Amino acid sequence: MSAAGGGPRTRIRAAWRAFARGVWGRRLRRIAPVAVPVLLGIADAVLVNGLKLALELGVSVVAAAALLLRRRFPLLVFLFTLPGLYIGYIWFAPMIGLYTLAALRPGRKRLGICAVLLIAAHFFPYPISDFELTDYRENTLVLIDACVTSAAPIALGLLVRTRRELASRVEDLTRSLRREDRLLADRVKTTERARLAREMHDVVAHQVSLISLQAGAVQVSTADETARAGARTIRELSVRTLEELRHMVGVLRADGGHTEETGGLAPQPDLEELPRLIEMSALDVTYERGVVAGASGAKTVERAAFRTVQEALTNVRKHAPGARVKVRVDPADGGLRVEIRNGPPDAAATVPALPGGGHGLVGLRERAQSLGGTLEAGATTDGGFVVRAEFPYGTG
Repeated sequence: MSAAGGGPRTRIRAAWRAFARGVWGRRLRRIAPVAVPVLLGIADAVLVNGLKLALELGVSVVAAAALLLRRRFPLLVFLFTLPGLYIGYIWFAPMIGLYTLAALRPGRKRLGICAVLLIAAHFFPYPISDFELTDYRENTLVLIDACVTSAAPIALGLLVRTRRELASRVEDLTRSLRREDRLLADRVKTTERARLAREMHDVVAHQVSLISLQAGAVQVSTADETARAGARTIRELSVRTLEELRHMVGVLRADGGHTEETGGLAPQPDLEELPRLIEMSALDVTYERGVVAGASGAKTVERAAFRTVQEALTNVRKHAPGARVKVRVDPADGGLRVEIRNGPPDAAATVPALPGGGHGLVGLRERAQSLGGTLEAGATTDGGFVVRAEFPYGTG
C-alpha cells in the first residue's frame, strides 16, 4: 500500500468529505433534518399498523406528515401527533414533536402540560372502553413506560438547547476576548508611539536648536551679506522645523487631535506656503501655478500637494544637486494635479551627504491613495526625474 494513495478506508473518507463539501452535500444537510423525522414517522406507522387502509394508519401518517412543519409550529405539530399515539400506537412522531417543542419553546408550564397529554395518550387505550382500572400491575407498567416516553424527549431537547446557548455564549466570549486583545494591542501601540514621540522630540529638537543657535551666531558675527542671508535662512528653517516638530509630536501624543499642552493644532501648510517653500529650498525652481490656493476649500488636498512638492525638492537636493526643477500645480478633473520635474544633476555640483531612508515616495503614494488619488514617479529620458500626483477634491 502506497503512503500517497492510502488505504480503502482513507479513500472512502476523503470521497465522503469531498461529497459533503459539494453542492449535493450542502443540499443533503439542509434536507436531512426535515425529511428524516418524517420518514421515521411513516416507517413507524407502517410497521405498527400495516398497509391496510384504516383509521389507525390514517392518523399515524398525518402525524408523521405534520413533522414537516415542526420547527415553524412546534406546539401545533405536537398536538397533531397525539391522535397518532392514542389511536395508532406510534411513538416516533409524538416523541420527535415533544423534543422539538423542548428545544425551541422551552416553557415550563407548556412542557408540563404537553408531557401530561403525551402520558395520557400513551396510558389510556383506544377505545377507552378497553381500560381495566383493576389491572394494577399492567397499568403501573404502562404508566412508567408513558412517563419515560414523555421525559426522554424533553430532557434531550433541553440538553440540545442548553448546548446551543453555551456554544453561542462561548462564541460571544471569544469575540469579546479578541476585541479586548485588539484594544490592548492598540493601547500598547499608542503608548509606544507616545514614547517614540518624546524621544524624537528630545533628539531632533536638541540638534535643530543647536543648528539655530549656530546660525544665529554666524548671522551676528559675520560681515558678509551673503553669509548673513544664508544664516538667516538656516535660522528660519530651524525655527519652522521646531514648530512643525512640536505639533507633529502633539498629534502623536493626542487623543482626538489636540493636547492640553498645545490647546489644538496649528494650521498645516497648504498651497499658500508653497512659494515660501520654493524660495527657501536653495534650488533653481520654476513654479507654474494654475490654481488659487484655498479656492476649493479642500485643505487636506492642498496639504498633500504641499508635502509632495516638499519631498520631491528634498530628493532633488539629495540625488540631483544643481538640477533645474519645474513645479506645476494645475486643476485636474474634479481635483488637483501636481508635477515636479527635474533635469539631470550638475556634474560640477557637490553631492550632499544627506541620509535617506527610502520611505519618502512610499509615504507620498500611501497618502495619495488614502485620499483616493494616485502618484507616479520615475526617471525621464534626459536623465532627470518626475513625480506626478493627482488628488480628487471630493475627499478633501
